[in-house]
Amino acid sequence: MTISSVDFASLLCSRLCHDLLSPVGALNNGLELLADEHDPEMRARCLELLNESARASANKLKFFRLAFGAAGGFGEMVDAREARAAIEGLFGDNQRLKFGWLVEDATLPKPAIKVLLNLALIAGDALIRGGQLDVGAESIDGAVEIVVRADGPRIVLDQELRGALAGTQGDAVITPRAAAAYLVQALVAEGGGTVQVSPPDAPVLLFGAAFRAG
Repeated sequence: MTISSVDFASLLCSRLCHDLLSPVGALNNGLELLADEHDPEMRARCLELLNESARASANKLKFFRLAFGAAGGFGEMVDAREARAAIEGLFGDNQRLKFGWLVEDATLPKPAIKVLLNLALIAGDALIRGGQLDVGAESIDGAVEIVVRADGPRIVLDQELRGALAGTQGDAVITPRAAAAYLVQALVAEGGGTVQVSPPDAPVLLFGAAFRAG
């Protein structure tokens, strides 16, 4: 299934709004509480919550800028440390999730960074009770291989996401929650590659992508 660029942009905007609603809403609530609160200890707690919400909003925006946006300020090659920092910022407040970075390349092509980040986003969200998230990638002469592994007590990958990643969703309507998966499949297919997803009954969740990105 293919969708127009306008429709896809709408899907990404919907996904962004959904993910930013919680921290931005918390900022608004915190400001309202702060305006009505006069107890010094409670005001200090309100400021602490405001700081946490502001940090979460900034981290999400930094991640989405690289994962979904044009990543202005970067050339065709992106510092891999930027991707690592984006993932750590996105999941950093999740004390139940551990993150492993298995990328030795100093830089990666921009499309590879987008695929890597979006696969990490999908895998991290699938670890609904926490667990281990490992991300690996290698680029040789423009040929990129990316592997993302998620292991935890409970892993849930919606069939819509599975179909969007594999490109087997047929005529099914793509919803905003599958925007990241659709983007991964589109970028990999554009590079003449494929996306592999472990079977639903596998003990761990594995994503693999091999394509040309440069």
